[in-house]
Amino acid sequence: MAEDPQRNFRSVYYEKVGFRGVEEKKSLEILLKDDRLDIEKLCTFSQRFPLPSMYRTLVWKVLLGILPPHHESHSFVMKYRKEQYKDVYHALQVIRFIKDSTPQVEVFLRIHQLESGKLPRSSSYPLEPEDEVFLAIAKAMEEMVDDHVDCYWLLSSFVNQLNNKYKDSLPQLPKILEQYLSLEDSRLLTHLKTCSATGQLPYSLWVWDKVISGSCKILVFVAIEILLTFKMKLMALNSAEKIAQFLENIPQDNTDAIVSKAIELWHKHCGTPAHSV
Repeated sequence: MAEDPQRNFRSVYYEKVGFRGVEEKKSLEILLKDDRLDIEKLCTFSQRFPLPSMYRTLVWKVLLGILPPHHESHSFVMKYRKEQYKDVYHALQVIRFIKDSTPQVEVFLRIHQLESGKLPRSSSYPLEPEDEVFLAIAKAMEEMVDDHVDCYWLLSSFVNQLNNKYKDSLPQLPKILEQYLSLEDSRLLTHLKTCSATGQLPYSLWVWDKVISGSCKILVFVAIEILLTFKMKLMALNSAEKIAQFLENIPQDNTDAIVSKAIELWHKHCGTPAHSV
């Protein structure tokens, strides 16, 4: 089918005057008007386009299974979710695992531990590595979602998806990273291997829409784009420790550009996905 030149002109015009994604936003609104939301179509949309902030929480809830596809059930289900959150919160207060001054991300962790049957015998027990990962993700989620109940359920469901759906895929990502980085910049890959730094994979969870909608591989292309963006600095570093330290403290002022380029790389190597791994 031939492309519509008028539509292309409109898209370019909207982008130039600051209304990028106007037509995509309309398409999403049409999808959200269905009595029964189409999960597959929402997944495909989320992988191809950035979600408008006003609809992001709703779409995430549906894709993560927090809300059912049927609109008429949403208010009832969220009422139940809120009551469940408050009940567990109160239980943790009673057994003195949390108090009013407990940081919110730690509250989320304790609720998640109790819900999943992994609450330690004492709050003074040291955190497990998986708990540290949970807290790191919680801090990022908290910056994007204001409501504590919404934030907890999104966070808990997201972590469960990472641990369950991507359990087998995550160990393969370093090898996939090397494969695609060799195609983009073999010299940079050789330098990283020489420094034994290829194990310091800079996974990022900036691209939430893509991961939540079912694509784990996008993390590889975010990592590759980070490496390419800071190539000159990385080439000047000569040890895995220095490279790892730099990657853990990369500047945050151009993350939007990195994510956009990462998505372009993803589409370049994997095509425009209908539903990726």
